[in-house]
Amino acid sequence: MLSSLPSDLLRMLRFGAVGVLNTALGYATILAGLALGLGDIVSNATGYAAGLILGFFLNRQWTFNREGGFRPGTAQRYVIIFVVAYGANLAIVVAAVSGGILENPFVHLAGNCLYSIIFYFGSARFVFVGNTDGSAAAIRATSMDHIP
Repeated sequence: MLSSLPSDLLRMLRFGAVGVLNTALGYATILAGLALGLGDIVSNATGYAAGLILGFFLNRQWTFNREGGFRPGTAQRYVIIFVVAYGANLAIVVAAVSGGILENPFVHLAGNCLYSIIFYFGSARFVFVGNTDGSAAAIRATSMDHIP
């Protein structure tokens, strides 16, 4: 049944699954850091870094089906998209606080939704660009058949 879904929808579902996994790893790392006495800031940064690294590799291999080796700049583009998406998330929270909306879970939900949308489309269109599913190679091979 899943094979009948459009490829973008399948990628979005995979992206969401990767998000759940990297969130679980990040949170577990934060809890481990706190248990080890690393403090809030170091534990949080370590947890986000662990989740970001796991997300990079899983999204690269599974979500966007990147074949072959690393393309130059892929990791840097991934970090840039993370910063942009996280910045948009924070902008929603800061705007809400500035407007007098304090400690509202729906504000954070809106920020998370915007973060996810930006991170998905940024990953799909900016980070993991190129031959993601073999179709570009197939197009090149087909076009070469018509050359005399």
